[in-house]
Amino acid sequence: MQRSTSRVTENAQERSPRHNSSVQQNHLNPEREKKLVFLSARVHPGESPASFICQGVIDFLVSQHPVAQILRDHVIFKIVPMLNPDGVYLGNYRCSPMGFDLNRHWQDPSPWAHPTLHAVKQLIVQMNQDPRVSLEFYIDVHAHSTMLNGFMYGNVFEDEERVQRQAVFPRLLCQNAPDFSFSNTSFNRDVVKAGTGRRFLGGLLDDTSYCYTLEVSFYSYMTAGSTAPVPYTEETYTKLGRNVARTFLDYYKLNNLIKDNRPIHIQSSEVMSQTSNVNRKGNGFGRDAADKEKEKSMGIRH
Repeated sequence: MQRSTSRVTENAQERSPRHNSSVQQNHLNPEREKKLVFLSARVHPGESPASFICQGVIDFLVSQHPVAQILRDHVIFKIVPMLNPDGVYLGNYRCSPMGFDLNRHWQDPSPWAHPTLHAVKQLIVQMNQDPRVSLEFYIDVHAHSTMLNGFMYGNVFEDEERVQRQAVFPRLLCQNAPDFSFSNTSFNRDVVKAGTGRRFLGGLLDDTSYCYTLEVSFYSYMTAGSTAPVPYTEETYTKLGRNVARTFLDYYKLNNLIKDNRPIHIQSSEVMSQTSNVNRKGNGFGRDAADKEKEKSMGIRH
């Protein structure tokens, strides 16, 4: 996975304006800041589904899929597949070898007690100060022990327009991934979560950046029209990761960074079928009545 991560970085850097002029031929203004997406996983070592999602993201981004090639031309992806490798090695559930929950120490990580977190925070701060790039997304991937489906946590803002913009990515992901639930997605400023990556970086980065926690159930998911939960497998976790990656194309196309010049057979984001015997009903691929009601209550317009 680490080898794949370096390939993502290399592929993205090779296509940046300062490394390769071919980007200019792909309708990208060389004067424009390069968009940057940062993903991390396994800060809680026992949440192994996060690794399969991360692997799905990486596998898709380094593939020859036309959507992946467009994304590599326009966006830099930085991926840390394992924020707590020592905890994973020791078989810990939530903490580091010294007993720290690293996802509560983003505000002031110690280079001695929390070395991986300290290094990643320094890297993010450095990238955020680089005028050549625009750090637009930070997504930290976790697994949830009680809730079903994939869903997200986001932050609370006073600016209503920013609230609306923050809801766009999870809504697009809900349309692409049958197992992702917008109705389970929530936005909060819980005090006990102040030291998490989502909360800390949400306050550090500017108002064009969005920080999320992506959660996925340890157990099962429900699709629209289904009557029973479907158990997750390694493959369906990986497919969710692929759907996360491809959703960035929809997001950046919506924001006019990427022109819609894809071949007709990938005109809309391809949705990977999660199971061959689940009958999906309704529109939106996984968007049920609860999802629509939540969007309505948030004032989201289609």
